[in-house]
Amino acid sequence: RVAAAVAAAALVVALLLWALRVVDRALDRRYRDRIHAVGIQSFEILRAERIRGAISGTISFLRAALVAVAAFVVLDYGLLQFPWTRQAALELLSAILAPLRATGTGLLAQIPNVAFLAVLVVVVRFLLKLLRLFFEAVGKGRVAWRDFEPEWAEPTYKLLRLVIVGFALIVAYPYIPGSGSDAFKGISIFVGVVFSLASTTAISNLIAGYALIYRRAFKAGDRIRVGETMGVVVRSRLQVTHLRTVKNEEVIVPNSALLNGTIVNYSTLAAGEGLVVSVNAGIGYETPWRQVEAMLLLAAERTEGVLREPGPFVWHLSLGDFCVNYELNAFIADALAAPAVRTALSRNVLDVFNEYGVQIMTPAYRGDPEEPKIVRREDWHLP
Repeated sequence: RVAAAVAAAALVVALLLWALRVVDRALDRRYRDRIHAVGIQSFEILRAERIRGAISGTISFLRAALVAVAAFVVLDYGLLQFPWTRQAALELLSAILAPLRATGTGLLAQIPNVAFLAVLVVVVRFLLKLLRLFFEAVGKGRVAWRDFEPEWAEPTYKLLRLVIVGFALIVAYPYIPGSGSDAFKGISIFVGVVFSLASTTAISNLIAGYALIYRRAFKAGDRIRVGETMGVVVRSRLQVTHLRTVKNEEVIVPNSALLNGTIVNYSTLAAGEGLVVSVNAGIGYETPWRQVEAMLLLAAERTEGVLREPGPFVWHLSLGDFCVNYELNAFIADALAAPAVRTALSRNVLDVFNEYGVQIMTPAYRGDPEEPKIVRREDWHLP
């Protein structure tokens, strides 16, 4: 009779598990396609896959809990049916119920704190979602904000998110279960010390990154020079900035170095009146300076990419021991093309001086040769 009772209890538990599995599959088949994402306008706050996963996980947890409870009930019920195992059943029941009772009492005492934390998390997440929607609209130009540049939208959102999360953690700290214990305080102090020691450089680079963004020192695609490094800004992060040189080398510069150094933005200059590129040449005193200036300006006119307004001009740098040092300056509108334009300008200067039979004295002069050091046109090997 006892064995039959135990078997009947096990059979009831098995039937309950089977019924729960059937209900789980039926709900999955019926409501899989009916669960939709939760969102505001076109922005999804909760995806349908996550909602289905949460429901499925909840059912799986309930099934596992039911299995554990059923196994314990069947075992304890079976032990209670025999006189020689009845004491063991009572001790087993006490061993299970005592910690559960203590845990339940503690959980009940923490329900107000947990409820406050849950509400705080929901409010903070909702506020962050709204901020993200707003700054995404600002970044795409759908929302105009006076004196606020669209490229400031993403870093401003990240900064506000950091402030909001930090404030929420400060508010939530007293309500975290166990926050008043000595162990929790010790861990908090240890984490704070480690963070302060390890993040000094990172924080300085982070602050420098935000300062560079709001100062509008440069943007992606600008050609800049920082110290001895010159290149195009590939991307700018909150910690570092990536530059690509004319030799296709990628240079990573910490933002703190950029903030403390001198930045020359050639693209900003080119977008205004134009960026000046120059070529130097030393010409002998026997050549009239008016002729030299005319030839240099002719070379600038032949160079593609040189602006006509404002036009090129020539400076007399110095009267050297053996030659007059001239500098040809020309304006260009594209800072990225500066190396190519400077090369073309040098080539045209050489061509013009060869055409008119005027030799360039630089970089060194030892004496007048019997024949001028020029390349005649028939030796240019033109294509």
